[in-house]
Amino acid sequence: MTRILIVDDEPQILRALRINLAARHYEVAVAADGASALRQAADWRPDLVILDLGLPDLDGVDVIHGLRGWTSLPILVLSGRAGSADKVEALDAGADDYVTKPFAVDELLARIRAATRRAGGHEPEATSVAVGDHVVDLVAKRVSGGVRLTPTEWRMVELLVRNPDRLISQRQMLAEVWGGAHVKETHYLRQYMAQLRKKLERDPARPVHLLTEPGMGYRFKP
Repeated sequence: MTRILIVDDEPQILRALRINLAARHYEVAVAADGASALRQAADWRPDLVILDLGLPDLDGVDVIHGLRGWTSLPILVLSGRAGSADKVEALDAGADDYVTKPFAVDELLARIRAATRRAGGHEPEATSVAVGDHVVDLVAKRVSGGVRLTPTEWRMVELLVRNPDRLISQRQMLAEVWGGAHVKETHYLRQYMAQLRKKLERDPARPVHLLTEPGMGYRFKP
């Protein structure tokens, strides 16, 4: 059964889409903000994402960038922004298709079918990633060598290792790990990153995998 994650902050649209898609035998999950969408996409692994751009915490384009850092799953934008500049920005960020509101359900369903057909040949995503002497198992959600991570530490590590060599901004990490209300709490990041380096780096004082980009964010170097 095809899994579809719907990301929209309008309850009536979430309800209408959930009913219509479930009636056509799609498995449906919903998220009302960008941070929840990114976490749910990583945990639930949908086959397609339907994404509104006007979300309360992150702009939808930022969500596209967050998804494209680790997955090639189809992203169908469903937005009230009808301007060509908005469409170009979303498509350049990695969206596969763009439908404007108000929309016809039959057309949306046809776009979904087309996007899932095109996605049939995608490469499988990595299920484990080496971090120094340890292996991070993304399916079992554990680290080799008996290393124990707290739920918050795990979410940070997962975000980083799913995006190798890509800068994860402080704002994105705070939004995805702690939620949109905490995007200014940068001291959280310093404290938890220090703990992660103690657990995963050979020399925590000279990290080679969990790197800080001063004033910008963090990067995982395989």
